[in-house]
Amino acid sequence: MTDDTVSSDIPTARMLSWARNSAIYRLERRMMTEKQLFDAISRKAKEKFEHISAAQLKALADFAVKFAYDNKALDDGAYAEINTRSAVRGGRSKRVIAQKLAAKGVSSDRVEAALEEADDLYAATIFARKRAFGPFRRVELDDKRKAKELSAFARNGFSFEIGRKVFDMSFEDAEEVILAGRL
Repeated sequence: MTDDTVSSDIPTARMLSWARNSAIYRLERRMMTEKQLFDAISRKAKEKFEHISAAQLKALADFAVKFAYDNKALDDGAYAEINTRSAVRGGRSKRVIAQKLAAKGVSSDRVEAALEEADDLYAATIFARKRAFGPFRRVELDDKRKAKELSAFARNGFSFEIGRKVFDMSFEDAEEVILAGRL
């Protein structure tokens, strides 16, 4: 038996070194949440070390997360803020952003803090521009098209009021909302 297959609750030095290097590797490539890093280390450790115990798995993942925090490479608050700004610029609603952040393991108080600055009207206007809806429509409006556009706003997490407001905007008003949101 090698030193990394010993059945114990304490990870070996080789395992800890691997966990540190694996955390560095992942965080150099992209920003992650604490949950994403924990899950990634756990998943890869199961593949790498044949006879690893559940306690060792948890200890390795905890070690990697602590290492990342100690080196300021992990910050769920900053992750939430950056993702929120990017998603709003991409035309995503607060509701959709909150769901995605929650799924990635960001705490609800951090999600709320990140969403404070988000503007659903701006995001809905961007969404309308991307989909050629409302003021950006290039075809004649009929009942079928109207239903399609309004339901698309709803499916993407925008309230009826926001969807209706963007739907009824003039092109100039929509451009103003977009320019004001960029400041």
